[in-house]
Amino acid sequence: MITSHMNGYVQEASGLIRSHRERAVDCPGDESSLVKSPQCSAHMERIQHYQEELRKRREEDSRLKHEIDLNSSLRLKKLSQNPKVGIDNPTFEGKEKATKDTCSLDSVVEMEELLQTLKWVQHCLTDAQSQQDVELIMQLLTKEDFRTAYSIYSAVSQQMSRVSPTSPLTSQAQDLCLEVQKILQSSQHKEGLELRALLTNPHLQALMQAHDSVAVQEMAEESVTQYLGETVKLVRLEKARDTPLGATVRNDMDSVVVSRVVKGGAAERSGLLSEGDEILEINGISIRGKHVNEVHDLLQQMHGALTFLLIPSSQIKPAPHRQTVMHVRAYFDYDPSDDPFVPCRELGLSFQKGDILHVISQDDPNWWQAYRDGDEENQPLAGLIPGKSFQQQRETLKKTLTDKSREQQGKNWYPKKSKKQRKKITSQSSKSTDYDDILTYEEMSLYHQPANRKRPIALIGPTNSGHDELRRRLLSIEPEKFAVAVPHTTRSPRIHERNGREYHFVTRSAFEADLATGKFIESGEYEKNLYGTSTDSVRHVINSGRICLLCLHTRSLRVLRSSNLKPYVIFIAPPSQERLRTLLATEGKTPKPEMLKEVIEKAREMEQNFGHYFDATILNMDPDQAFHELRRLIDKLDTEPQWVPTSWLC
Repeated sequence: MITSHMNGYVQEASGLIRSHRERAVDCPGDESSLVKSPQCSAHMERIQHYQEELRKRREEDSRLKHEIDLNSSLRLKKLSQNPKVGIDNPTFEGKEKATKDTCSLDSVVEMEELLQTLKWVQHCLTDAQSQQDVELIMQLLTKEDFRTAYSIYSAVSQQMSRVSPTSPLTSQAQDLCLEVQKILQSSQHKEGLELRALLTNPHLQALMQAHDSVAVQEMAEESVTQYLGETVKLVRLEKARDTPLGATVRNDMDSVVVSRVVKGGAAERSGLLSEGDEILEINGISIRGKHVNEVHDLLQQMHGALTFLLIPSSQIKPAPHRQTVMHVRAYFDYDPSDDPFVPCRELGLSFQKGDILHVISQDDPNWWQAYRDGDEENQPLAGLIPGKSFQQQRETLKKTLTDKSREQQGKNWYPKKSKKQRKKITSQSSKSTDYDDILTYEEMSLYHQPANRKRPIALIGPTNSGHDELRRRLLSIEPEKFAVAVPHTTRSPRIHERNGREYHFVTRSAFEADLATGKFIESGEYEKNLYGTSTDSVRHVINSGRICLLCLHTRSLRVLRSSNLKPYVIFIAPPSQERLRTLLATEGKTPKPEMLKEVIEKAREMEQNFGHYFDATILNMDPDQAFHELRRLIDKLDTEPQWVPTSWLC
């Protein structure tokens, strides 16, 4: 009964979300998940009227340009009679001849002034050697070759000091280079071969790529005007073929509204599109009344310069600020195709438990924008992932509904259950709704261990998984590199034992006092004596420059991680039952099938409940291979930085 209510709730919420779904304007997606187009509105008449006004205004401007009388100016008349050749550079137009004359005259004047100054300096000098040096310089300045070289230098310097064009002419320099290369493929002329070699030069191609990257941002334009008492914004930006626009749109009645600006796209880089802007036109094509699917299909085919006619959002735009990237480790699996609440399924980012995610925007607290670690180059746009609070809320709701369902089933099966028992179940349910118990993300930072302070290695695994054997093998092969923490005990020392070597022998009261203050990573009682491994013992090994090896119970991981020891936790997973039977047989053991099954189930339980604490996992199929993999992971700590909780570094 409760289950059916839960399904109904999810379906209702799913329908609500779908009715307001966003669509990435130029990303491929699943058409089956989209809603049908809404009908057009009568507001289209006002927009069409405005388009007609713009068309008439453009025609009027064009007519005025053609009515200019060229005969009214001798300069214009002369220029109009000359055929135009090539492309005018607005920076140097009409200035080349004047520049040459000016450069030549300036260089001569500068040279004469320098000669006069040197003559005056020569008369003032009394040292014969200095006078001889000045004479050599004056002879150099009078040579024709030097004067020519100086004139060229002056001309080049003057040209280089000129102001560059205020904006780039194109952001498609790479495409133009490719077109020219195709044209020159069949050319055998000397100039054609030389130009083709120049265009295929890696340095020039890198220059064109850098030019286009800057030009995309520089060519973005924005202008605001008034029409019929309403503010209208014209936005022009450049959309490259390999860079999506990076915006989602939604239908609000018959309007198409920018719902989200995604990091990494052309819209975000330009800074001209804002959430809440209503799109009226794109490159002169009317948008109002269209469905988000139609807008997606339209923009997917458009490249190059895009001109948007927008009604700006009435929302107050926050001041631009530099976003701080937050790195998190995910503690749950996520598949956007199975999430009915994701606002834009095409932009949903799937990930698995243990993945590192780089969160670059938390503007929407419910849906963060992030990249998976290592996928930044293959993922041009940031993906949407559930925000931490949102994920905790719905996991809490899911757990509450599940608990209520179980409680209801219990009532049906055991109607005579006492009030005390029902109260106990209720208190357990309320305790389970604590957000801190729901694992979502943990903030991480990169950490490189110092050469003189090695991170302790904690080997975790069920009995007979081989983790204790791997520890003993490391200790026997390299005792100068690896060591174990000396444990504490309340029992009396034996004859051959020495305090601080085999054990730290302490009184029971001292042990219990240290236990109460949280100084022990793990502890237990055996034959009425207390045993435990303290953080001080582990720290003593670290301070000696060696690597401390620990074999711990999973319950001890929480205490170990809360210390400042920065452990590296490796889970030793057992193989299949048949393989495990074979490995144990080589050690002279004859395990029963029940015991083998228990080892496998225990390992699965450990991974399910404590897997978020594991930094690495080794499947112990073969002892030698597992040992070499363990050595590789330990050696990697010296050469590569590792992700650790940010709280460890505070």
